[in-house]
Amino acid sequence: MHDQGAHTRARARVQLGIALALGFVVCGGGARLTAQAAASRTDPALQRLQGEIAALAKISKGTVGVAIVHLETGRTVVLNGTDAFPMASTFKVPVAVQLLTRVDRGDLRMDSLIALRPGDLHPGSGTLTQLFNQPGVELSVRNLMDLMLRISDNSAADLMLRTAGGAQAVTARLRALGVNGIRVDRPTVRLIADYIGIPNLPSDTVSPAEFRVLAKAVPDSVSQAAATAFERDPRDQATPEGMAALLEKIWRGKALSPASTELLLDVMHQCLTSDNRIRAMLPPGTPVADKTGTLGGGDRIRGAGTQNDVGIIDLPDSAGHVITVVLVKGEDDEKRGERAIAQIARAAYDYFLASPDGSFGAPTPAARR
Repeated sequence: MHDQGAHTRARARVQLGIALALGFVVCGGGARLTAQAAASRTDPALQRLQGEIAALAKISKGTVGVAIVHLETGRTVVLNGTDAFPMASTFKVPVAVQLLTRVDRGDLRMDSLIALRPGDLHPGSGTLTQLFNQPGVELSVRNLMDLMLRISDNSAADLMLRTAGGAQAVTARLRALGVNGIRVDRPTVRLIADYIGIPNLPSDTVSPAEFRVLAKAVPDSVSQAAATAFERDPRDQATPEGMAALLEKIWRGKALSPASTELLLDVMHQCLTSDNRIRAMLPPGTPVADKTGTLGGGDRIRGAGTQNDVGIIDLPDSAGHVITVVLVKGEDDEKRGERAIAQIARAAYDYFLASPDGSFGAPTPAARR
């Protein structure tokens, strides 16, 4: 008998291949960043960079948190570095770290197949919903991780969170690495429900259609109050220094095996959602391994939008690598938040390219686009 399910799974894997081809007082690492930032305040040139970043942060009408670290020299600049910000989809980086930790331990294989169930399709960044809303589809862990990081698919993220052992396992792994200032608590479906004020979400397996009905039933005033409260909720938040500490652990190979480190950074270099953020004002082709995050952006909720980008910029001419963490909260205008991120990233790029070893004075800013 012809195996229709096998045919469906094979076709789905082909479709996926095509789709992907298109395409702060904290301890641990955060405490070290705090000390580096304090030392940087004695460097007049870094003080000027600090002043430039503080001025650029005012592009946004929200609150901006920044952590910049030149990995080769340890020079650090922070702004609101110990304040907590909603992570939005930047939480997918800690999820990937825990997922790959399980691979390194032999508990999981990247080519393991995961069958998609109707309840696995969730709202937001819905590539899985659009491409694979059919029974019998199986995707590999590697494909799902790619979707989670490259195009920020929320359905893939929730599947990977579950496969990684859940939110508590992710946060526990961060603590084991000595990374504080980051906590992961909820799958995206529940996080978004809390943000827009859906009361008592029936389960984490609610379908996108059911979710839309529940969301539409929430009065605008309730959504506004929920989003405002969301920013004060300690769950699923990160400090700029905490996120920078995690990225440094990844880059230095202290979080994962060499093979998993290379894989994670390679996928992050292929991020498709950051053209208007860290990458926007950098010279074309500048390698960046990053992950974005966004909440809000509509007319329904005001004053509680989030725009984030966290990553590592590769400088040319052997000038090194720059961790760039920019988190924005309380910003109504997504484009305005993105401009702040792009300008801050370019300021850091200019400075460390002009002074890769700290021996030069203030940078000569390159022409802004």
